[in-house]
Amino acid sequence: MSRLLRASAIMAAGTMVSRVTGFVRTMVLAYAIGTMAMGDAYNAAYAIPYSILDLLLLGVLSSVVVPMIVRAQQHDPDGGRAYEQRLMTIATVVLILVAVLAVLAAPLLIDLYTTDWEPGTRKFEVAVTLARFILPQLAFFGIGAVAGAILNTRDRFAAPMWAPVINNLVVICVLLAYAVVAGTTGGDISGVTNGQLALLGLGTTAGIVAQATVLIIALKRAGFAFVPRFDLRNARLGEMGRAGIWTIGYVIVTQLGFMLTTNLSSAAGDAVPGHGITPYTFAFQLFQLPYGVIGVSVITAMLPRMSRGVAEGRLADVRGEFGSSVRLISSVMVPVSLLLMVLGPAITVPIYAHGATSVEAAIYIGNVLQVYGLALVPFAIFQLLLRVFYAFGDTRTPVFVGAGTTAVNAVLMVVFYQLLPARYAVMGLAFAYAVAYALGAGAAWWLASRRVRGLGGWEVGMALTRMYLAALPAAVLALAAVWVVQEVFGGLDFVNSLIILAVGGGLGMLLYLAVAHRVRIPEVNSIVGMVAGRVGR
Repeated sequence: MSRLLRASAIMAAGTMVSRVTGFVRTMVLAYAIGTMAMGDAYNAAYAIPYSILDLLLLGVLSSVVVPMIVRAQQHDPDGGRAYEQRLMTIATVVLILVAVLAVLAAPLLIDLYTTDWEPGTRKFEVAVTLARFILPQLAFFGIGAVAGAILNTRDRFAAPMWAPVINNLVVICVLLAYAVVAGTTGGDISGVTNGQLALLGLGTTAGIVAQATVLIIALKRAGFAFVPRFDLRNARLGEMGRAGIWTIGYVIVTQLGFMLTTNLSSAAGDAVPGHGITPYTFAFQLFQLPYGVIGVSVITAMLPRMSRGVAEGRLADVRGEFGSSVRLISSVMVPVSLLLMVLGPAITVPIYAHGATSVEAAIYIGNVLQVYGLALVPFAIFQLLLRVFYAFGDTRTPVFVGAGTTAVNAVLMVVFYQLLPARYAVMGLAFAYAVAYALGAGAAWWLASRRVRGLGGWEVGMALTRMYLAALPAAVLALAAVWVVQEVFGGLDFVNSLIILAVGGGLGMLLYLAVAHRVRIPEVNSIVGMVAGRVGR
């Protein structure tokens, strides 16, 4: 038990520090290059390697590769060492080849992920140049991911959790160096030099190289000796392909949706500078933060318990585990979602309105974040519902649910893009995301409920209703803070935003906790009791 607690503490600390440094990295990025054409070019180039990695590796890593490594360690005469070496050999060769091809195909990839960025224009050429500097990280990131998977199977959790922190710190230093070198013209795409682009692009790749180096060193210290093995007959690629086919299908579907998003947002940015890919990316990262901190932690603990319940035929325990997880996550997500809808610009102005990013651009990022607030609870519940199917070993149903959700999202994005003025187009993309995940959560709930013979929908619905009622006073207080501060002190700036956040966000959350405690929402009482107990100790 002490070993498990220690591993959990290491992972939790690493995850939190990684999120915080990643948050700082985004702030410095906004300071250095802004949200106009330069920001759009960088974010378009930066998104491509991660999309390719999702298609090739990351989607099947945890669901397929890790279990196969564990089986090899348990059943192979050499403890799985030869299998691990074959896997690392294949990953190294394939990813280096993919990285080389991607660099050569950089113009085609930029054209694929954007709209109306014509070859020969400055934005297109800058994006292609940055992509050529950034795409080599495909090899390093993928090799590091395989190394991290092998480390996890050996109960070595520290390096995989902390290596991204090294990456973030390296990139933060690079971005600060770029800001110093470029000065006040860092966000001016017409004046950026090839040397500055090399600093920005190669510096971004250097972060991934540092991350992979940390993981490879940790793997060597864990006793892994890399010996290239090309006897692919024993690599079990067929078994891997059969096990991961549905997961790969899900990744392909989601990446097609992401590709449409980048195309529509890039077109919006062309029509109204500063309203394109960059505000969408920055708002999406902030929207994902509450789920990444709270939701992922709950899911990590929930899935093994539900899987054991399924294996032992205890469907009542599965229903109970799911219900308690939904209520626990929602007890935090409900007030946060309402506060995001009210305080979006007040959150983004202190974070982004510096350097190359103006107050007006930061306010627009906040407007997009406000719309994303609608999606927070449906998105979290959707992710929980997928784990019900995974607990049954069903990777096919999530593909169909995900495909349907992505299709609805795609249709709605196109409709809203056509109906809304260009300055509101990215907000329309966020609204399409919210509606699609609300409908997707409804479909997934129906299917999962049939699988486990009921998910306690009435109880969950009543709990959510009580949480929203408890959170309404906090939302009203936040709205009053926004109105009073802007009426008394004028428009949003750094100081006014901090006042709004202190009153609307800080006091608003305290008010929610007090009301929720008063109306006896057990999940909130548990959180308050746990925090109070730790503070007391």
